[in-house]
Amino acid sequence: MSGAPPEPERAWTVGTAPGIFPVVGHGITLVRRPLDFLKSLSAHGDLVEIRLGPRRAWLACHPELVHRILMDSRTFDKGGPQYERLRPLMGNGLVTCGHEGHRRQRRLIQPTFRPSRIADYATVMGEEAESTCRAWRSGTKVDVSAAMLALTTRVTSRVLLSDSLDAATVAEVRNCLAALVQGLFIRTVVPLGPLFRIPTPANRRYRRAFDRLHAIIDSVVDERRRGTPRDDLLGSLLEAEADRGGASGVTGREIHDQLITLLLTGVESTAMCLGSVFSLLPAHPEVERRVHAEADAVLTDGLRPGLRELPGLVHTRSVVMETLRVYPPGWLFTRTTTRETELAGLRLPGGATVLYSPYLLHHDPGSFADPDRFLPERWLPGQTAAAPNGAMLPFAAGSRKCIGDTFAMAEATLAVAAIARRWRLRPLPGHVEQPRPAATLGPRALEMICEPRRRVPAAGVSRDPNTTVAQAE
Repeated sequence: MSGAPPEPERAWTVGTAPGIFPVVGHGITLVRRPLDFLKSLSAHGDLVEIRLGPRRAWLACHPELVHRILMDSRTFDKGGPQYERLRPLMGNGLVTCGHEGHRRQRRLIQPTFRPSRIADYATVMGEEAESTCRAWRSGTKVDVSAAMLALTTRVTSRVLLSDSLDAATVAEVRNCLAALVQGLFIRTVVPLGPLFRIPTPANRRYRRAFDRLHAIIDSVVDERRRGTPRDDLLGSLLEAEADRGGASGVTGREIHDQLITLLLTGVESTAMCLGSVFSLLPAHPEVERRVHAEADAVLTDGLRPGLRELPGLVHTRSVVMETLRVYPPGWLFTRTTTRETELAGLRLPGGATVLYSPYLLHHDPGSFADPDRFLPERWLPGQTAAAPNGAMLPFAAGSRKCIGDTFAMAEATLAVAAIARRWRLRPLPGHVEQPRPAATLGPRALEMICEPRRRVPAAGVSRDPNTTVAQAE
């Protein structure tokens, strides 16, 4: 046994955020300036009480507290206003199901995201990224936000549903998801049900998107049942449904819920990440030069990016990681306690709402030096101190960690490289598009000008990931 004395228990601090309004609580602040509000909370304690409408909730500001929440999903289960709003949309799928059903659902979906399948998916990712590039023209204005959402919609729909969706339906799905994400945020931070039953234009838009997305998925499932089996997620789910005597017990309702869940989570988050990458690069020309030079060195002779190229895209991956730190698409999450428990020395009753924010953790100076600076070199090989205390949480942690984290990183890295090989995207003069928090965080109306790139000669590029590439293009 070690003779060292045990480390003393940390003295946690608990506080209350100022600025509570009657009925709406902190809802107005969360809608008007949510990111500034979140970053201010650490000054009030390690665990801070806020109000979501009239509801009391507690937000964990310290990474150790957040990990306690994430590693104990039995006590801190999926719940709170976020999941109360998601469940009518997603049903009881992998993201929204309770602790008791999660393991069975994850085992059902896991084969689709096993490493051996990433090779096939990387080919799809490369094809769709190249298709996006070919549609652009020199000197034209491109809606980058819409283009990235279209790209990730095509990739995700092909992985989940093969070619069951034609181009027009893919565009419909993309538009539905955009409308739903916008509506989900306000329903989370101001959880007043009657407010969203008023037939306002925004509420009607949300309801139309809700109904149309469900109708599209029902149509795809019905058509596939009548057609030829395929090797995709829908095919696996239908096979499990047909195995009535099997242990999975998959129902038609669950198939529908899983497809809606994975479409929403797989499309929106990666699209927001990609939009944020291209909004950040022009403001950091040295980082942009490294990405361009690496794309030229790795994607030689017109090579379509795929699985074999991923290990060489070291700088590009570090840019994606740093973007996920600065602007994590999943920026605020809720949980519900299933029993009376203690957190930061505070006794919480069963049914209490607890929150954590990756955005807050990623911008904490106690975890990251210069947290508001965009420094992709944090994530280069050998930089082991980049995320102390487990403060980097773009994909959560524990048993409820994102099942598609490897998929998402591959998709984003390949897409950035494919676009960077052909184009430099420049911001519109005098226009700055800030990331907009909704159910996800990222730029939603990012328009940029396409400039064709001249390829950097391979001889002028160092393949050492720790070497600065300063050659002008």
